[in-house]
Amino acid sequence: MYIAKTDSTNNLLRAEYLDREDLFTIVTDYQTAGRGQQGNGWESEEGKNLLFSTLLTDWDIPQSEQFVLNQIVSLSLYKAVVKLLDDTLKTHLSIKWPNDLYYGNKKLAGILIENIWQGTDDCKSIVGIGLNVNQNIFRSSAPNPVSLCQIVGKTLSRETILKDFLFFLQQYRILLHSKPLTDVRSQVQDEYMHSLYRREGVYRWQEREVSLQPTMPQMKVENGQFSASIHSITSVGELVLLTTDNTLRTFHFKQIRYVIG
Repeated sequence: MYIAKTDSTNNLLRAEYLDREDLFTIVTDYQTAGRGQQGNGWESEEGKNLLFSTLLTDWDIPQSEQFVLNQIVSLSLYKAVVKLLDDTLKTHLSIKWPNDLYYGNKKLAGILIENIWQGTDDCKSIVGIGLNVNQNIFRSSAPNPVSLCQIVGKTLSRETILKDFLFFLQQYRILLHSKPLTDVRSQVQDEYMHSLYRREGVYRWQEREVSLQPTMPQMKVENGQFSASIHSITSVGELVLLTTDNTLRTFHFKQIRYVIG
């Protein structure tokens, strides 16, 4: 479904279209109140980028395993975009934990997944995605946006990217219904870790103020920053870091951020 302008495709889908079939999608040219994780805004020039929300129903993923869905959505977008890149360019594409799409150190796409539970087993998910496709100039204070046309040097079809994303998403749904969840989770985890931003090497991290007291009672840091490498991702989506003094530390999304630049 196409609509020229709306406040937010996630809001519109939630308000009026929750009774639609699996993979029902609303696409728009412009959002007046598009948002990302933690309520962050999303800048997008009208008609230039891919802005949409997709409804997921009956995926039969338990509440305790919902990060698998997060990984599947991220990987589906990653695969749709990597098709557009040559062998050299694709090495710079990655998924920034938990689910942003990055090219080098610049943000290419954001994903916001909202789960609507009816009881403990019945869940509908709204997947909202903003992918920078054909925008050449970014005017907001966002520190590091980039678009596909800036990367490849030409205008690209938003419709083709959406079609490919939905295709890969459907392939994962088929996988979920044909194999045990434990097997799917293992496969998805391997693919996710292989595609992860800064998956190798030691980098600086910034611990957010909300977690300074519970997780850092004996660790001396400067302004909450420390150096560590990515060790693993837990089944619930927590990031496990290995610090330079060989200490394993676990964080949920709001507790930690990458230091970039």
